[in-house]
Amino acid sequence: MSDTNAIAISLRVNGQIHRVFAEPRRLLSDVLREDCALTGTHVGCEHGVCGACTILLDGAPARSCLLYAVQAQGREITTIEAFGGDRLSPVQQALHEEHGLQCGFCTPGIVVTMEAWLDENPNPTEAEIREALSGNLCRCTGYHNIVAAIAKAAVRRRQEPAT
Repeated sequence: MSDTNAIAISLRVNGQIHRVFAEPRRLLSDVLREDCALTGTHVGCEHGVCGACTILLDGAPARSCLLYAVQAQGREITTIEAFGGDRLSPVQQALHEEHGLQCGFCTPGIVVTMEAWLDENPNPTEAEIREALSGNLCRCTGYHNIVAAIAKAAVRRRQEPAT
């Protein structure tokens, strides 16, 4: 980057260090996508409303479009790319089975949000799932199948042996 206001920062993303140059006002979502090549974090509204840019910051869901990259230095960032791997995460698998996704734009934010939320709420009711999903905008599905998928994922996570 040729901007004289750019500063060197180190971001720990999905367990790897990414050294980048960023202006102090540059958004974390943009740095993740453009500098770290982690394009699973989507940018929708750029106001923190839609949830598409949700990442985990020190284990808690956060909107990367509302954070400056410099604010994330020294903190643990987890993006959608950390989920799944050789096999789908419980939420990803359930979304697939329950047809809980269509265009997929909202899916990364929903997966990141719900995996973290289910850590804290392992036995949710349908109403609790709907409330937890209220911060993630999906324009395609109508949410019915997403709610069913999260309920299925919760059951599966409770049945998994502790690691």
